Amino acid sequence: MNKTCRRAALLVVGLLASAVAAIAPANVTPAWAASLTQVSNFGNNPGNMQMHVYVPDSRPAKPAIVVAMHPCGGNGPGFYSSSEFASLANRYGYIVIYPSATQNAGFGNCFDTWSAAAKKRDGGSDPVSIISMINYVEKTYSGDANRVFATGSSSGGMMTQEMLALYPDVFKAGAAYMGVPFSCFANAADYAPWNSKCVNGSMNKTPQQWGDLVRGAYPGYTGTRPRIQLWHGTTDNLVPFQLQQESIKQWTNVFGINQTPTSTDTPKSGWNRSRFANSSGTVVEAYSITGAGHSLPSAGMAQYAVDFFGLSSAS
Repeated sequence: MNKTCRRAALLVVGLLASAVAAIAPANVTPAWAASLTQVSNFGNNPGNMQMHVYVPDSRPAKPAIVVAMHPCGGNGPGFYSSSEFASLANRYGYIVIYPSATQNAGFGNCFDTWSAAAKKRDGGSDPVSIISMINYVEKTYSGDANRVFATGSSSGGMMTQEMLALYPDVFKAGAAYMGVPFSCFANAADYAPWNSKCVNGSMNKTPQQWGDLVRGAYPGYTGTRPRIQLWHGTTDNLVPFQLQQESIKQWTNVFGINQTPTSTDTPKSGWNRSRFANSSGTVVEAYSITGAGHSLPSAGMAQYAVDFFGLSSAS
């Protein structure tokens, strides 16, 4: 190659590099290869859980962390494949933790939201294992401890509410799909739908009673509570739609606000959204999905959760 050709080639390379730099997100650095990776030794693991983590190709210096939890019978890799949180991580640069539960309470692989240990901060079981996963990501990938979020489907939605109640100082917000209020289940025997006082529709507490359960999970806590987004199908036959109202009672009471929505709208056909706000803005947001059964999140719903977390340009 003569000098003229060599200079031309170097010029093209330089222009390409400048173009890539111009379109790359600000303050984003290359990360580990974007693939789901299992972590074997992530710390204290009393729930005997498995951990997988997804780190996008590009991320900020201190990326946000989203804990995404599967339904009963599932696992972390399955929820990674069936939900949209990883693809959205590629767009917005947050890290996703996919825990795999191993507890059995009438179903396989359910998150423990019923045992005495699981309902007590630092009491043991799955919640402590999940906190260990978060600590691991903060240390290993420089995850932002001020931007940690929880989401999940069914059993994972139940654990989402559990983690917000137990660790309000860790989580900034959560999005629970088809979940139940914190401390809805009395024990493992109560977890199965066929004999559960929680999901057979007979669980009906006052807002004060529900709120006291959350406050009792971390006695003396006076800091900011994590905001919550609640999703439920109106024809859910496994975790009845009525339980969304019980969750609304619980979290509005925790925030000390009225159960009457401050605004309602229909962002998509069949999606009825109610927002409950205080002086700082919306703190509880509930979506009732007309005609939907036990099948959430469906397409597009993860984006609304990411928007609610404040992780997207749309928020």
